[in-house]
Parts: sequence; structure tokens; C-alpha cells
Amino acid sequence: MEPSSAVASIPGNIAAIIAGRVSYMLDLRGPSIIVDTACSSSLVAVHLACMGLRNGDCEMAIAGSVKLSLLPLKTDEKLGIESEDGRTRAFDDSSDGTGMGEGVAAVLLKPLSRAVRDGDRIYGVIKGSAVNQDGRSIGLTAPNAAAQERVILKAWKDAGIDPETITYIETHVPVPSLEIPLK
Repeated sequence: MEPSSAVASIPGNIAAIIAGRVSYMLDLRGPSIIVDTACSSSLVAVHLACMGLRNGDCEMAIAGSVKLSLLPLKTDEKLGIESEDGRTRAFDDSSDGTGMGEGVAAVLLKPLSRAVRDGDRIYGVIKGSAVNQDGRSIGLTAPNAAAQERVILKAWKDAGIDPETITYIETHVPVPSLEIPLK
């Protein structure tokens, strides 16, 4: 007896199966993980990929992110975190919320020595990373300054660098829906 199409489609629509399916189709080895930390998922995926490379779980890693709104619904209902004009202005005094969007991106990561040996085009070097959860703050989407300071210090230590030498930082900081005075 053949299963119904609904029953047969269930395994293929379980989020955890997606990473395994990609690994299976591309014959990839090593950790195959779905990361869902809301809007920081792509950066956490890159962090975990770097950890896998460092500890020998894999020789190369693909880290990516997909956000698609397949069922766009126009509604007047709000979550309470949206900016007035739909644009995000992280680290800006005029920030008043977040903007929603779609996107797909992926990066192939290798240890620098291997990328040089293989003659790869190198677009950047990740010297260090760190992740955390802020804990309590003035709101779920508002950053906790002390927790942010700790994770930045941890990333600097992980990178083994002097912060004065930094030329680029990629971050995820929830944009508050309330104005927060910065000290």
C-alpha cells in the first residue's frame, strides 16, 4: 500500500531534514545543522561552521541563510517591532524598529592555509566570533548593553587581536522598538 501524498510529504517538510537533504544531494560530510535563532541565524551558522573547522569536524563548511515570505499577507496587524517606514537603522539614533525582508545567501568557509594552498579567491578572513543571548533588557527586541559588551570582548579574545586594528565588524543587534539612551 502506498502512503498518501500528504503522509509522504511530511518528512520532506520537516526543517531538520533540509540540511540533511542538501548534504545528501551534494555528498557532503560533517555536521549538517539547521540553525534557527530568528534574525541572527546566519551569523550563528557562520560561528558554528568556524567552530567545526577549528575542531576538525570538517575541512570546509557551507553556512547560509534563507528568509522567504512565501505567503505574503497584507494586514494592519503589527508585531510591535516594525519601524515606521519599514527600514532598519541598526546603531542609528533614528532607529525606531525593524524592517522585514527576504534574502538568500551562502558562504563557503575553509581554513586560510587551505584556501591559500588551493589558490582560492579569498574575500575575507574570519579571525574570531562569539555568540550569546542577552537575557533580560527593556524589551525582547532591545539589546542588553552589558551582555553585548561581554560578547564583543569574547570575540576579540577569540580572534586574539587588538580592537584598535579592527576595520570591519558584522553584527546582529535587535533594533529596539523603543528609544534607548546610549551611554
